[in-house]
Amino acid sequence: MDVYQEAVGYLKSQHVPAVVQTETEVMEEDVFQEEADSCSLSPFHPESVDFPDTPTLSSPEEMLERRLMVLKGILESEEVYLRELEALLMPMKALRASAGTSKPVLSGQQVQTVFYQVPEIRDMHQSFFSGLKERLSAHCRSEPGPGEDGQMSYTGFELVVGDLFLKMVNQLGLYGGFIGNYEEAVQVVRKCTQSDPRFRTLAQSMMSNIGSDKTRTKYTFEALLYKPLDRVTKTTLVLLDLLKTTPETHQDYALLQEALRLSRSFLSGVNESSQSKRGVTLSHGMRRKLMRDGFVVDASEGERHIRHLFLYTDLLLCTRFKHATRGKQDQYRFGWFLPLAGLKLRWIADQHRSPDAQLRLHTIRTKMHLLRQQLRQHAQGSKGLAFAARSRKKLEQAELMLLTHSPVYTLELHSPSGKSHTLLLSSLYELEEWREAIHKVTTDNIETVPPDLLTLTSACVKLRMTQQPPLHSTNAAVEGEMSLCGTLSVAVHSACGLQQPASVYVCVEVDGYEFYDKQATTHSSIHSLNPHWDQELEFQVDAAQELRLLCVSQADGKNDTVLGKTSVKLESKTLNERWRRQTLHLGQVDVTVSLKFSPHPLEPPSATAPLHPVFCVPIEIVTQQEGVMVPHVVRCCAEEVERRGLAEVGIYRISGSSSDINTLKTVFNSNLRDAVTRLRRAEVNVVSGVLKLYFRELPEPLIPADKFQSLARSLEIQDVDSRLVSMFSVLHSCPAPNRNTFLFVLHHLQRVSEKQDTNKMTLMNLATIFGPSLLRLPVAALGPIGSSMDISVEVVLQVQVVFCYLQCNNLPEAQTSLPHDTDSEDETTHM
Repeated sequence: MDVYQEAVGYLKSQHVPAVVQTETEVMEEDVFQEEADSCSLSPFHPESVDFPDTPTLSSPEEMLERRLMVLKGILESEEVYLRELEALLMPMKALRASAGTSKPVLSGQQVQTVFYQVPEIRDMHQSFFSGLKERLSAHCRSEPGPGEDGQMSYTGFELVVGDLFLKMVNQLGLYGGFIGNYEEAVQVVRKCTQSDPRFRTLAQSMMSNIGSDKTRTKYTFEALLYKPLDRVTKTTLVLLDLLKTTPETHQDYALLQEALRLSRSFLSGVNESSQSKRGVTLSHGMRRKLMRDGFVVDASEGERHIRHLFLYTDLLLCTRFKHATRGKQDQYRFGWFLPLAGLKLRWIADQHRSPDAQLRLHTIRTKMHLLRQQLRQHAQGSKGLAFAARSRKKLEQAELMLLTHSPVYTLELHSPSGKSHTLLLSSLYELEEWREAIHKVTTDNIETVPPDLLTLTSACVKLRMTQQPPLHSTNAAVEGEMSLCGTLSVAVHSACGLQQPASVYVCVEVDGYEFYDKQATTHSSIHSLNPHWDQELEFQVDAAQELRLLCVSQADGKNDTVLGKTSVKLESKTLNERWRRQTLHLGQVDVTVSLKFSPHPLEPPSATAPLHPVFCVPIEIVTQQEGVMVPHVVRCCAEEVERRGLAEVGIYRISGSSSDINTLKTVFNSNLRDAVTRLRRAEVNVVSGVLKLYFRELPEPLIPADKFQSLARSLEIQDVDSRLVSMFSVLHSCPAPNRNTFLFVLHHLQRVSEKQDTNKMTLMNLATIFGPSLLRLPVAALGPIGSSMDISVEVVLQVQVVFCYLQCNNLPEAQTSLPHDTDSEDETTHM
C-alpha cells in the first residue's frame, strides 16, 4: 500500500471524507503545488474536522481496553515509520563521503538539502517509540489475569503515556523546517535522478524492512521523502483517537488535551505557512519565504524587551506579540524591519554584569529554584492541580524575566540606510545559528521589494514556526529520567584541523533550568594549529538534555569568529562518575573532550559566584580546583613567553611594571579567561614577572622544604650520574603537582636558554633567578635569631640545585593534565 492510500485509509477509518488519487497522481504531484485545487479536507486543516472533545465509549473498562488497542496500533505504526526513515537515511553517509571526492554524486550542499531535519525527526520518533514500547511492555507484564477483571480499571489508569505524546508534539517544530525545505529537496532529487545514473539507480530502488516478518518493500527516494510529510498530518487524528478512549479522570487526559491543542496549532500554522510563503514574488522571480523565526531580546529602544524575530529571504522583521483574549486570535504588532541587502552583522560577548544586575539575576534564580522544588514536592504529594498550575505559571514568569535580563551576547545589525538595531541572546550557539541563517540568504544578489508591513505582520501568527519563547517550565511535563540533575564536568583537551594558526577558545553550553550559569569558556590558546587547553569546566544542571560546543577564533582588534559548532545529547545511561573521552567534529575542526556526571540534588543558587584564587594558595589546591597537574597560570605565562619573548634580551632578568603585574595577578584570582586575554596583550616582561611572582608567593615552595637537606646532600656526590640519580629520586618523592610543575618549568627554561645568543640568558642566569623561588630552606633550620645557615650559602645551594637539573639532557616529560580514565576506548562523534 503506498503512502497516499495509507493516509486515505486512516482518514476513512475516522469517518473523514477524502479525495482518492491514483498512485501516479500522488507520486507526480508536488505537495505544495500552487495550481492544485483545495481538497474537501486538507490534511493541514485539522479544524475542518468536527473533533469531539469528550470520550464517547460507555464505561471506563471499555474505554481503557480500546485505549490499549489504540496505543498498540500507534506503536506498530511508529515502528514502520522508523524503518522508513532509516531507509531514507541509509545512503546519507555514503553520499556525504562522496561529496568530498573529485566525482561526487551530490554536492555537500545538496546532501544537506535532501536530508534536512530528517536525522533529527528520526531521533525524536526513536525516543518516542522507545518510551512508549517500554511502558506498554511494563503494563502488559502487570495486566490482570482472566480471573482478575475487576482490576482492569485500576491497571488501565496506571498506564501513563501522555507525557510522551506531549514531548513529541513539543518537538513538531522539526517538521516545520522539513516542510519548508521539502520543495527544494524534491527538486534536487528529481534533477539528480535525471542527470546522474548513479543517483538514478539509488533513487529508484530503496528498500525497507516493513512488518514483523521483515518483508522488504521497495520505495523510490521521492516516496520516502514524502513519508515525514504524511506522518505529521496524522498527528492530530491519532491524538484525537487516543483522547476519545481516555477517561476524563485519567492522569493522561489533560496532557493529551494540551498535546492536541499544540498539534492543531502547529498543523494550522504549517498549512497557512505553506500557502503564505508563495504569496510574494519579487520582480526577478524570487519568492519571499520565511526562513527562520524565534524569540530574542531587543535592546534597540534602550530597554530590554522580548520580541519575536522573523527572517525572510529579503528582510528581517521584528514584532511584538500580543496575547489574545478569550475567543480571539493571537496578534503581532509591527516593531521594525531591516532589508537584508547590504546588512552588516557584528557580535560582542559582554560577560561583565553590574552588581545590581547580578543581584537581580540571583533573586530571579532563587525564586525559580524554590518554585521548582515546590513542583517536585507536589508531584510526590497530594496537593491539587490548581496549586501545580499556579506554581508552574509563576515559574514561567520567572523564566521570562531571566530570559530578558540574562543575555550577554550582543548582535548588532547595521543597514546601509543608517538604521541599526541591537539584539541580545543568552546562547552563543543560538546567535551563531541566526548569523549563519542571515548570511546564507544575504550571499545572493537580493532585491528587496518594499513589504506590505501590515499584511506581513498580520500573517506572522500563521507563518510562525516557533510558538513560544524557549522556557523550560513549559516542558515540565515531558521531563523524563533521561535528563540530568547534578554536576556535569567537561574537560576540554585539544583541537586540530585549523586551516591556519590561531588563538582559539572553546565555549560550552548546557540546557535545562538556569539556576546557575549554563555557559563557560576555556581560556584562549596561544597561536597554534593544534591548540591545547586541558581545562575542566563544571556545571550545576537541572533537567539538562543537551550539550553544545563552539570553537571560536580570537583576534586582536577584530570580531571573534566561530570556526565550528556541534551539539551532543546528554543521557544519564551513558554518563557516570568516570570520565568518558570522545572527539567531536565541529565542521573542519575536531575537539577532544571528556565528560563525567555526578547526580545529586542541587543547592539553592549562591548570591556570588565562587572565586578560586590561584596566587598565595597551595599548589595542590589550585591544581585540584582546575583539574590539572600544572596550574594554568604557569602554563599560560610560559607559553606566552615562548611565543614572543625568546628573543627578548634579559627575559626573566628585566622586570616589568609592578602595577601591571599586580593587575594581572588580581585578574588571575578572579577570571582565568579574562586574565589570559590580558596576558596576550601585556608587555612580555610583565608576563615573565607574573610567573616569577606566582612561585615567590606560594605558601610552600615548589620543591617542598623538607627536601632541601636531601638535595643538598645529593650535590656533594662527586659522580655526575650518581648525583642525578639521587636528585631525581628526591624529585620523584615530591607530590605529583609539585613534581610535574617543576619539570614543566625546567623544560621551559631550557627552551629559553637555547636562544641565549639572542636573549643573553644562560642556564646559570636562569637558575640564579629561579633558584630562590623554587627551593627554600625549611623553617626548622632557622634558629631563634635567624638562619642557622648563612644566607649566601643557602642561595648558592638553591641555584646549584636548579642548575644541576637544568643541565640534564634527558629530563622526564611533565604531565600537564590529570589522566581522564575511561571505561572504553576513545569515541569519535560525527556531527
